[in-house]
Formats: sequence, C-alpha cells, structure tokens
Amino acid sequence: MLSSLPQPSINMAETDQQSGAPAEDDSPAAYANFNFQLPKKQISMVPDMGKWKRSQAYADYIGFILTLNEAVKGKQLTCAYPCSETVKKLLSLLGTLDRWIDETPPVDQPSRFGNKACRTWYAKLDQEAETLVSDVLPSNLSAAAPEIAVYLKEAVGNSTRIDYGTGHEAAFAAFLCCLCKVGALRVEDQLAIIFKVFDRYLQVMRKLQKTYRMEPAGSQGVWGLDDFQFLPFIWGSSQLIDHPTLEPRHFVEEKVVNEHHQDYMFLECIKFINEMKTGPFAEHSNQLWNISAVPTWAKVNQGLIRMYKAECLEKFPVIQHFKFGSLLSIQPVKP
Repeated sequence: MLSSLPQPSINMAETDQQSGAPAEDDSPAAYANFNFQLPKKQISMVPDMGKWKRSQAYADYIGFILTLNEAVKGKQLTCAYPCSETVKKLLSLLGTLDRWIDETPPVDQPSRFGNKACRTWYAKLDQEAETLVSDVLPSNLSAAAPEIAVYLKEAVGNSTRIDYGTGHEAAFAAFLCCLCKVGALRVEDQLAIIFKVFDRYLQVMRKLQKTYRMEPAGSQGVWGLDDFQFLPFIWGSSQLIDHPTLEPRHFVEEKVVNEHHQDYMFLECIKFINEMKTGPFAEHSNQLWNISAVPTWAKVNQGLIRMYKAECLEKFPVIQHFKFGSLLSIQPVKP
C-alpha cells in the first residue's frame, strides 16, 4: 500500500498491511530531519543492472506501480474519489507546465522534428522545478524539494535530443512515488494519483510532443507498444477488467474508442495514436493489434506488466538514465 512505502524494507506490492492504516512514520514529520540527497546515476554498465533489480528503489517502484494497478481495477476515470490539497497543488504545477508551452511557441527551423523552442521551455522548468515542488510539499518538508525535483525535471523528455520515452515516463512515476514516501500523498489519494495527476501529466506530455515534434526515445517502431508511453496501458487495462461489454477486441474499433475514451485511460491512448498515425492500425501499431486478440483484460493486464518489466525496467538503455537518491535508493532490499 502507499502507506507502507516509508518503511524501507516493505514492498507495497507484497505487504498485507491494511491499506487504510498509514504507517506511524508515514507522516511528513518523520522526514523533518531526514538527510535527503540529490539523486544521481548509478547504473553505468550492463553488469550494474543486477544492482538495480536488487535495489530498494526497484522494490519501491514496482510496488508503487502494482499497488496503483490494483487500486484502479474496474474503475472509470469519471468515478467519484477524494481530491486532496496535494493533488490540487500537483494539478496546478502541471497547469503551469502547460501554460509555459503556450508561452513558448515553436520556432521556424529547417528540421521538421525536434523544435528547438523545447529547450527554452525546458530551461524554464530547470530553473523553477525546486520552487514548483516546494509549493506542493508541506512547509516542514521543504528540504525534500531538491531531491524530488530531479525526478520532475527528468520526466518531461531530453532537452538536448528533444525526445521523450518510457524512461521519462518512469521518472514521473518515481516523482509521485517519492511524494508518497514522504507522506505528501496518502493512501486515500490512490485514485486521484492516476485519474487526476497522471492523466493530466499525459495531456501535458502529448501537447509537448505535438508542439515541439519530439522524437520517440529508443523507439522500437511498429514493434514497440507505443512511441512514448507504457504505464497508461497497464493501468488502463486494469480499469477495464471484468467490464460487462468492452473486450480487448473492441479497442481497435474507432467508434468504441470515441464513445468510451473519457472513461478509460487505455482508450484515451488509442485515440491519441489514431490522431497521430495514418494507415491501418495493424501496420502502425502491431503490438497493440496483437493484444486485441487476447481474450480478457485480466490477461492483457498481466501480460503488459511482464512486458513492462522486460522491455523497460530490465533494459540498460532505459535504466542507465535512472537516478538514485535517499528516497529511491540503490541499496539492496534488506532481507
């Protein structure tokens, strides 16, 4: 559960702690005198991947993903859930990033892709990130802002290459995971984390990708799941588990997508792909086309989690960029 995150030896995905009962040290006060560290890269060679898979960071990260996967099961984006002050502040932060895109229009340049105005936009984030994160945190946790802000800056793509991929998306999930670890986000925020915050993040990233014509980072072309995202397919397929009428075979039908995309994150992703790509779906999104043949959403969900571990979390080109600090530690999980 989210509440178990601050206890370093507990993986949320495996703990049987009552989800409504936050751990005693789950309060911001527990981190008031904590020694925060600026995250840095620790995986520099392929053999280092073993350190990552044995690390507390890996356990916390995958636990966070799976806990939220469980939380959204069978629920629509439009269902009722509480919206805390921290969630509202995060939405305000994302609104600021969105506004900066409007204030930084693309520049005229010979190259069609990778508009250099993206670097101007990113420079603003680089400068303001700590302040933006401080505004989200309770005042007694301001010391955590520099550490947590690193993940926010990593979550919007690479300003040198002007590209975006699943490693950047993972940095945003890590950013949210850190906010849970320090107690700024709580168990009762689970649905809002995905349906409000992550969904708004996706909207801003899509706008960023379109406005500055960002390249997909490490794209596998038609053999990848999607040029830019992965997590919304995992959480989105969980939302659709045991749906009375919508089956995996239906998501390739444009009519179904248009009717239901406001309720389901998975269909939102398909709608964006349909808007951005031309030609037969089976050709431009072969992996997703294959997934439409899987009989149930539960099987789709399980398969996507396995694929995410294999194609993202266990791939050196992705994880070499991941940064480790005091909240997401490279230290091995305590036995």
